[in-house]
Amino acid sequence: MTMRVRRRDVLIGGAVAGVAWGLGDIAFLHGLRPVSAAETDLDPKVVRLDPSIEPIVRLLEETPRERLLEEVADRIRKGLSYREVLAALLLAGVRNVEPRPSVGFKFHAVLVVNSAHIASLASPPEHRWLPIFWALDYFKNSQARDEQERGWTMPPVDEAAVPPAHKAHEAFVTAMNNWDESAADAAVAGLARTAGANEIYELFFRYGARDFRSIGHKAIFVANSWRTLQSIGWQHAEPVLRSLAYALLNHDGTNPAERDDEADRAGRRNSELVSTIRENWLDGQLDDGAVQELLATMRTSSSEDVCDQVISLINSGVSPQSIWDAQFVFAGELLMRQPGIIALHSVTTSNATRFAWQASGNDETRRLLLLQNAAFLPMFRDAMPGRGDVNDLTIDALATGTTAEGDQLEVDELFAELSRDSMSAARKVKSFLRSPGAARELIDAARLLVFLKGNDAHDYKFSSAVLEDYFHVSPQWRDTFLASNVFQLQGAEQPDNDLVQRTRAALG
Repeated sequence: MTMRVRRRDVLIGGAVAGVAWGLGDIAFLHGLRPVSAAETDLDPKVVRLDPSIEPIVRLLEETPRERLLEEVADRIRKGLSYREVLAALLLAGVRNVEPRPSVGFKFHAVLVVNSAHIASLASPPEHRWLPIFWALDYFKNSQARDEQERGWTMPPVDEAAVPPAHKAHEAFVTAMNNWDESAADAAVAGLARTAGANEIYELFFRYGARDFRSIGHKAIFVANSWRTLQSIGWQHAEPVLRSLAYALLNHDGTNPAERDDEADRAGRRNSELVSTIRENWLDGQLDDGAVQELLATMRTSSSEDVCDQVISLINSGVSPQSIWDAQFVFAGELLMRQPGIIALHSVTTSNATRFAWQASGNDETRRLLLLQNAAFLPMFRDAMPGRGDVNDLTIDALATGTTAEGDQLEVDELFAELSRDSMSAARKVKSFLRSPGAARELIDAARLLVFLKGNDAHDYKFSSAVLEDYFHVSPQWRDTFLASNVFQLQGAEQPDNDLVQRTRAALG
């Protein structure tokens, strides 16, 4: 089945739009039994969660995939809140899905929770449950995959190893620097119980960006876990932080602290270079010429050369915003060259690192994050040939063949074109965005198409990052950024996903 987006349908955004999209009301089967007290008994070898959320997590864990959405919908009708569902979804993921062999793959059940939440918050009320229900279904898929691989479940913390409050910070830093999983697990449990949230995440911001393993998923987990915890409450933090520390210590081979691995070199070098950035580095000027200059360097040069140029530009008075503009636009350009998993993660990693940069209150950490993301982008670029052909395209291609100023464009035309010819659609998008209010209209339509057509966690992760970062890019660059990223958005002529079909079936 194909869907066409009409400008009127997107703009009105209420019940009429729901009918136009064929979504209807989110009213599932009712009359299903509640969870009994006996069902909340937990294996002593499994980590215990906050008592207020444990029964809901158990519901997600134990309900068969083919019945979960109906069960959750029934509980919502009986008073289960959005926040409780979101908390249970994240906690079920960290308790049942191991961030191994990589912080990706099946672990996207955890990584996608915040992306689904962002999509939900940006949606009209009648669509708000769709991203969350999609993530619930995706969790069951990841849970099954984990059971097939190792059947891992997060165990209780070793209480005897948890350091006292006054030693927890130092113990955690030592354990992370030594890549010591058991010591880090005990130390982060101590931090979760006694330290402030900002203090803890200042540490995680640095460790999430210190190495180029798992194609950016470490930084993504840091940002997404922090954002979700801010929504569900810090009382749920300990198991999430334990999962996060375990994920950030993921590596292959011998201890990275004892070898010179390529994945760690940029972090070690940039940790020394941060001190060479001028003291008043945040007080620079926007500079389009600097953006173009940095783009040219990132297309061909090494990570070291790119970081050196970033420092030179900052020290010459260029604003960090122009450095971020170049990085966001270059990530979109990589996606133009090779739509797919590598370039996609250059976009989502930049989103996560930029969030950490904005959230951090430590000046040295902010300098490091700016340099680390700059270092990672050439690494993404160099990894792309291993995934297939790479087109010789730059953002300049978006300026050719665009629609004339006076021509009328409709959202449905753009997304129908995207299903047939991505480059043509990207050029038309750039023209379309010149009209007042066009960006919001296109973003609303793009997000709704993800609900209808998305089949993979990356559909939510990527779209949430891009549609958010449109407003983080300077006005003179943001249309180019969004146009370059339509290569990975959903076209209107793609088939509906299974969740939409299942929702309609449940509605009768």
